Amino acid sequence: MTHVQEKLRSHPSPGHRTDLAHLHREMLRIRMFEDRAAVLYRDGVIRGFVHLSVGQEAVPVGTAAALRPDDVITSTHRGHGHVLAKGLDLSGAFAELFGRETGTNHGRGGSMHIADPALGIFGANGIVGAGVPIAAGAATAALLRRDGKVAVSYFGDGATSTGAFHEGATLAGDWRLPLILLCENNQFSEFSSTHLKAPGLMEARATAYGMSFHRLDGNDVTEMADAMEDIVAAVRRGEGPAFVEAVTFRARGHYEGDPLKYRDKELAAAWAKRDPILLAEERLRAGGASEADIAAVHASVTEEIERAVESAKAGREPSAGDLFEYIRTPTRAVTEPALPADAEPVRYSRAVKAALRHELEHDPSVFVAGIDVGEGGNVFGLTRGLAADFPGRVRDTPIAESAIIGAGVGAAMAGMRPVVEIMYSDFVAVCLDQIMNQAAKLRYMTGGKVSVPLTIRTQFGAGRSSGAQHSQAIEALLAHIPGLQVVMPSTPADAYGLLRSAIHEDSPVVVIEHRLLYEKSGPGFSPDHVVPIGKAKVLREGTDVTVVSVSRMVRESLAVAESLAAEGISVEVVDLRTVAPIDWETVLGSLAKTNRLVIAHEAVLDFGIGAEIAARAVDEGFWTLDAPVVRVGAPFTPAPYAPALEKQWVVGQRDIEAAIRRILAV
Repeated sequence: MTHVQEKLRSHPSPGHRTDLAHLHREMLRIRMFEDRAAVLYRDGVIRGFVHLSVGQEAVPVGTAAALRPDDVITSTHRGHGHVLAKGLDLSGAFAELFGRETGTNHGRGGSMHIADPALGIFGANGIVGAGVPIAAGAATAALLRRDGKVAVSYFGDGATSTGAFHEGATLAGDWRLPLILLCENNQFSEFSSTHLKAPGLMEARATAYGMSFHRLDGNDVTEMADAMEDIVAAVRRGEGPAFVEAVTFRARGHYEGDPLKYRDKELAAAWAKRDPILLAEERLRAGGASEADIAAVHASVTEEIERAVESAKAGREPSAGDLFEYIRTPTRAVTEPALPADAEPVRYSRAVKAALRHELEHDPSVFVAGIDVGEGGNVFGLTRGLAADFPGRVRDTPIAESAIIGAGVGAAMAGMRPVVEIMYSDFVAVCLDQIMNQAAKLRYMTGGKVSVPLTIRTQFGAGRSSGAQHSQAIEALLAHIPGLQVVMPSTPADAYGLLRSAIHEDSPVVVIEHRLLYEKSGPGFSPDHVVPIGKAKVLREGTDVTVVSVSRMVRESLAVAESLAAEGISVEVVDLRTVAPIDWETVLGSLAKTNRLVIAHEAVLDFGIGAEIAARAVDEGFWTLDAPVVRVGAPFTPAPYAPALEKQWVVGQRDIEAAIRRILAV
């Protein structure tokens, strides 16, 4: 007997308040599902990765027995047991593994990403630890709504080393969320033994996060069910988050086909004697069940599994025409009103705050979260006063960008409309997984079963010697991610209207503001002002050359156009406003009118959005071109700190004018 097993044996067993026969059958369903999946994978019916949880069935079954149907779980790449215990349909699950259109997620998720938000299953996840911040977001929604729900995040012992785990746990502790962090300590982190790690580490971490800690025998389904009933009840009462370490054993390899050369055979044999299904059957016999009774359950579940497999095999494959389904929800159609002629000028920063205030006042599902957005009122003062006016709905977060975005994702999946802030756009690199692999892809991977109405606000801008880590323009990086929409307003009216439209969208939108525009003023607008996402605007009509620009460069382009007009040069200025998706109709329409195109952006020239616009212009607008397409952008270096170098690096009016004169000389 191992040291871990000795500790578990000494753990007093709860009062067995649960129906053991039901728990036994639920564990059998998971075991037989995975045994069948292993054969189907071997035979090539299931493609891709398959990670099985054989030997761990007591953990999800015991936990699910304590949950309500509307409670939320997030799962892992080894998640079949979690989702089946929460109520996922067997046939749909098999069809998903087969890649069928009839699968739970229409074949878009597969084994590692299976989800059904209608059952509170916010997704298995191929990124280790990534579900923790998302579950924290679902718990945040429950906290704000006071609806009594709890969220459970399953993860393996290896996930406790990830940043996403630590950030999600920190947020849960700070906000006292109704969240249970459930670590399935199955003795292995991929190929590394858990025994190499410091003893007592899980409990120490829970204490550090301000959570209650519970170590349970993860192979004893009655202990799991009875203990989880008490733990869930305490969290539901508002006693704060809990950390559960369920000690169990992964009977199979990290993945199907794993040769298991790192596995200690004696350790595996010792744990095999404590197989959760065998333990349950021993107790059933002790309670009076006969061998025939147990055999009948096995036969019944076997028949259920085979029916599900045959039904799944009969499902149709996705057709070629389905490729573009579920990438994001359709952009909402809105009509942009004309600006009132008598409106007072408004500063850009005031416009941002006004948009947030308007949405907080009119939609109780909206909340704002980010570093120092509450008491501090944002590093630029944009949210000052909102926390006092909307208690609990303008929330300061820890310095934990992955948790900020992940919580936004989870809350959005739960039906809220979070507006989360990343203080500087450079810091998107810290939380890119939650943006790129979670927010942007969840609608697709769930086959359209979930929407993620998440707004991410951030800002950028060079010219104040902020250096290489606080000055970058990264719109091209974000625009390259399918599922995201990216807007970059250049005027106060657009800052107001695009932010409101972003909050109304059912898909994630990144709003990138320019900090050098915050104190610039522009024409005022009415409270109901909105700007359609994906619609560019011609700000100045012209006939000789089109300049397509965005954000600060729009102002620079307009100044150049005004200056060149004195020489008789007619410049048309197009403000993209949205860089994903780009309004190709307006851009190519302007090119067809002027036959010459300059593209100006603040980001480095190489691989920027200008390259994409130029490529499309040469492709679809080739026969309207009278000259080469010219791009304006920063040199391909990090943003320098030294003022003398930064002045050379930052592009502006001189560069735009030079590009226009060059193209007109052709």
